[in-house]
Amino acid sequence: MFGKLLPREGNFFEMFNQHADRIVEAARAFEQLVANYNDLHLREQYNRDVDNAERAADRVTHDVNRLIHKTFITPIDREQIHKLINTMDDVADLIQDSAETMALYDVRHMTEEITRLTTLSVKCCERVKDAVKFLSKITDPATAEATLKTCEEIDRLESDADRVMRSAMSKLFREEPDVREVIKLKAIYELLETITDKCEDVANVIEGIVLENS
Repeated sequence: MFGKLLPREGNFFEMFNQHADRIVEAARAFEQLVANYNDLHLREQYNRDVDNAERAADRVTHDVNRLIHKTFITPIDREQIHKLINTMDDVADLIQDSAETMALYDVRHMTEEITRLTTLSVKCCERVKDAVKFLSKITDPATAEATLKTCEEIDRLESDADRVMRSAMSKLFREEPDVREVIKLKAIYELLETITDKCEDVANVIEGIVLENS
């Protein structure tokens, strides 16, 4: 009787989409922050945009985790829902952490490597959004295949980011004479590469959902 009073499905897929939208919003705002870093006014504006997107993503995460406990029958496994939304939220958190670290460390200028890693991060986030949109239709074989291909693309982008970071670190330790700048830039490079790592984690969760449910 109690189960009949609870929602049977919930709008989990729509909430995943909302969260993915906020991830991309945060990533694109961060990209603009990097592109306009020398303009203090714009830098502050895009920092706020990143923060707003991250807070909105947090609210969706909270709503999903609460809905799991109120829903009698979920469209996919509860543990998969929990793992997916929280891993996605880690992506949004890392984007905000990157922006905050730049301000905290008083980074004075953007390097080519920061720009390249940022671009790869944005592409990863956009592919995550694409993969998430497929989830509600993965019982269709063509959609399941498209989802897996999108996840493979995220893996390739993460590998590209690995290569950029290795090259960036090598250049940094060879060419930067100021130890403080080395410390600052090393932290930024690692954070940006971790965004793509976490996107790959999201892709791995999605691959598992597809393989178990398609």
